[in-house]
Amino acid sequence: MQYYSLNNKEHLVSFQEAVTNGLAPDKGLYFPKEIPKLEASFFDSIESLSHEEIAFEVIQPYIGNEIPEKELKKIISETLSFKFPLVQIENNVFSLELFHGPTMAFKDVGARFMSRCLGYFNKDKDTNNTVLVATSGDTGGAVASGFLGVKGVDVVILYPSKKVSDIQERQLTTLGQNITALEVDGVFDDCQDMVKKAFLDPDLKHKKLTSANSINIARWLPQMFYFFFAYKELKKYNKPIITSCPSGNFGNICAGILAKKMGLPIHHFVATTNANDTVPRFLRDGVYQPKPSIATISNAMDVGNPSNFVRIQEMYTNDLKAFEKDFSSYSYSDEATKEIMQSIYSNSHYIAEPHGAVGYLGLQRALALQPESIGFFLETAHPIKFLDIVEPTLSVTLKIPKQIQTVLNKHKKSIPIKEYAALKEYLSK
Repeated sequence: MQYYSLNNKEHLVSFQEAVTNGLAPDKGLYFPKEIPKLEASFFDSIESLSHEEIAFEVIQPYIGNEIPEKELKKIISETLSFKFPLVQIENNVFSLELFHGPTMAFKDVGARFMSRCLGYFNKDKDTNNTVLVATSGDTGGAVASGFLGVKGVDVVILYPSKKVSDIQERQLTTLGQNITALEVDGVFDDCQDMVKKAFLDPDLKHKKLTSANSINIARWLPQMFYFFFAYKELKKYNKPIITSCPSGNFGNICAGILAKKMGLPIHHFVATTNANDTVPRFLRDGVYQPKPSIATISNAMDVGNPSNFVRIQEMYTNDLKAFEKDFSSYSYSDEATKEIMQSIYSNSHYIAEPHGAVGYLGLQRALALQPESIGFFLETAHPIKFLDIVEPTLSVTLKIPKQIQTVLNKHKKSIPIKEYAALKEYLSK
């Protein structure tokens, strides 16, 4: 499989080059030259397949012979070493829990897959790659955990000061070894802009920079797995399936749409956002106009200019009418989020954290328009990661899982920076 830059279709690279480069030299995101179609027989028998077997069939065409089958299956096995339960909340409504991995966030899948791919590509090399990543919350912890101790990889994580939860901050600042955290005086978009600028800085070319944000195909592509796992469980209901994704940088929903293009029978996608409503406004007005991000209680979605939306536009060849048949997007306030968290808990005794609650809101709206359907929303992080919001909102006391207990007593270590010059200085050492 080859990959092209979304800014220049003539610029073609291999899977390995796309992973190690992260971003094309012309600032474009990489996109597969072809979207493979899965055989009907695969979906006919999907109930009999394990998660690892499903994942291999889905991802292998995007890698080809660049990673041998045996090694790829090992990578998948290590990536999917935890459960992905689909929990029924009420009639026709399910929560797909993606938080049972080591850092209790959906990004464990992409981070673990990418780290192992990069580790494979570096296994016989003496030089290092530097993974440079911006986080609005959970990406940093997942990347730190996924890449900890990986040979030939140094990790530098930028995060907005005082705009991630205490547990999220501990997960990305306490591991040490090959992981460094830079605490940025700004918002997530400032972190992401610095990362993109560093990739294009000729003075840093020798550092072999790559990204572990969902702009990197090895972080983005395995996010398709969730949607296949959910379909495996929901197929028996024989109803149109709607999925609602709480959306920040739009990596999850973009991966879901790619899965649909491969043949996965998902009827409709809902991108639910918080006050950062760039995409809902685009669908309403037809004008894509990013704006500075706004801090909310669902901080991992505090993204004013979602990077992956250009990939979604590519899959629909910028045809807005075709896009709207498969896709809706709605924005919800912090107040509405807290109210629905309380309602879900009161009616179903299910504890949803703010991101999942936003996803639930979007799903409910879509199901009201298509009542013959069944749906699931992505519950992207464990409620414990938003302890300060969940406990007072629901008047509950959460038990601290063992994955979180391991970081609570560790010492935070971060380097404060304000501007790109400070990042460049650090990387140039």
